[in-house]
Amino acid sequence: MRTRRAALTAIAGAASLALTLSACGQSSEGGSDEKTGSAKGGTIGIAMPTKSSERWITDGANVEKDLKAKGYKTKLVFGEDDPDQQVSQIENLITQGVKALVIAAIDNKSLNNVLQQAADAKIPVISYDRLILGTKNVDYYASFDNEKVGKLQGQYIVDKLGLESGKGPFNIELFAGSNDDNNTRYFFNGAMSVLQPYIDSKKLVVKSGQTKLTQVTTLRWDGATAQKRMEDMLTSSYTSGRVDAVLSPYDGISIGILAALKSDGYGTKAKPLPVITGQDAELASVKSIISGQQSQTVYKDLRKLAQVATEMVDSSLNGKKPEINDTKSYDNGTKVVPAYLLQPVSVDKSNYEKVLVDGGYYTADQLK
Repeated sequence: MRTRRAALTAIAGAASLALTLSACGQSSEGGSDEKTGSAKGGTIGIAMPTKSSERWITDGANVEKDLKAKGYKTKLVFGEDDPDQQVSQIENLITQGVKALVIAAIDNKSLNNVLQQAADAKIPVISYDRLILGTKNVDYYASFDNEKVGKLQGQYIVDKLGLESGKGPFNIELFAGSNDDNNTRYFFNGAMSVLQPYIDSKKLVVKSGQTKLTQVTTLRWDGATAQKRMEDMLTSSYTSGRVDAVLSPYDGISIGILAALKSDGYGTKAKPLPVITGQDAELASVKSIISGQQSQTVYKDLRKLAQVATEMVDSSLNGKKPEINDTKSYDNGTKVVPAYLLQPVSVDKSNYEKVLVDGGYYTADQLK
């Protein structure tokens, strides 16, 4: 659910959207003018991780739009990947009297105390895409089938390399998301459930030897961190041989991996780029897929995720039970959090038009 700074054009566009929202009565901190909205629902606090990711800007805008359509006012804040700042922001939202909280956690274990404050104030909490751990004070979880995300990435590598038909061996390197994001293990475990049999049979070879989750995480999902690790592996493990595939859990990480590979001479006729996966269908990475660089991404319709979170808020504040479809998978260490999981879709050059353009997520002009 993430350098994310690579999609500068897309982020600028999203930032423009944010400024448009500001002109409609939103403060610099994202708080709506008290004159807007309806008396029905009061103000909802929305805490997103960072503005440095196109994905979270889009999420914040989508959740705001859907809540306002339901008659609520909103206060949207971004923690800029600083857990302490996010805690402080949530404390301020509670003090300001928000009626509910929608939180995409930066550090999934840092919110226990502040969520106790929310519980004491009878404020329902929706954990948004990243499960908050170690507290009973999380009411619902809105996300995607995160294990399936990883399975789609792993299966794409298997299919592209022809492993099921006996081809190989091939060299692969593994990347995972941030170690403080609960989704990271779901993505990685899903992918490894597909890839591990081929590693065991030596049809896939991890030349770096880095195969454990603790060895392959990427703090804050940062592309520059991934780039440095890829550069180090190319220097230490690929003085001979080539990288045939890279498991990347997220588009921003994929951009960093690609930068390292291209600096090492990949991307030419003599040295083609490996199969590289991704996630979130960020604009820059979809363009990269179209141009033949990144191979694949996993599309998660953020519009639908915002709708699910909005319905959870609205139901919680009106004495109704939100629709959920998973009551077993997401144990946060204190409770199993009732969840609604949406389905992800694998996207590559063969189907991006059908999925993303025909589906209205991007226009054809945006992808030029």
